[in-house]
Amino acid sequence: MEELNYKELLQNEEVKAFLTKGNANLGILGYTDHSEKHCAIVAKRAGMILEKFGYSKHEIELAELAGAMHDIGNVINRKNHGEYGAILAYSILEKLKVPLEDRVLIMSAIGNHDESTGGAVDPISAALILADKTDVRRNRVRNKEKASFDKHDRVNYAVTNATVKVSPQKHLITLNLQIDEEICTMYEYFEIFLGRMMMCRKAAELLGARFKLTANGSKVL
Repeated sequence: MEELNYKELLQNEEVKAFLTKGNANLGILGYTDHSEKHCAIVAKRAGMILEKFGYSKHEIELAELAGAMHDIGNVINRKNHGEYGAILAYSILEKLKVPLEDRVLIMSAIGNHDESTGGAVDPISAALILADKTDVRRNRVRNKEKASFDKHDRVNYAVTNATVKVSPQKHLITLNLQIDEEICTMYEYFEIFLGRMMMCRKAAELLGARFKLTANGSKVL
């Protein structure tokens, strides 16, 4: 795996084309940013999580590669994009001569990262889920006209700061959010994100850790 890292993979012609078109499709449909930037953040964070918990360099690299490609399935359709992305990723990795066992692990992680159909099944998928669902940023909102914000826009735009802390000594992964309640109520936030946060909790448990969510300094989950 030394010859392939997530930064190089994000420059792969097919990966770039799938992410670009998929993100454009989601923009038309009113979704937040799912671009190469999002995938780079997820890849780096997934690797960081496994590194903190003492996983091997190889497992860290697999999580990073899965993070880089986890949203390529949006080029086909948002619904079941995890499953579509898994199949596309397998084909790309095969062309890049990635070993079969590694292709299978990456495919499985991508296919299980969406909360509507998936869940953590191994450390690679757990790290991907945690990295993806904790990427909450104001600048993921494409629509800049506050008057026309829908509920999803308000929820994301209301997050003025988000940090992820991993404490292997305490076996704890924490997402700390600062939320502007003048833009979005706590009720609206959790109406949208509760399912994702519960998914994070199960993913953390697979890694032998707890997942904690704080909002404006108060523990929520």
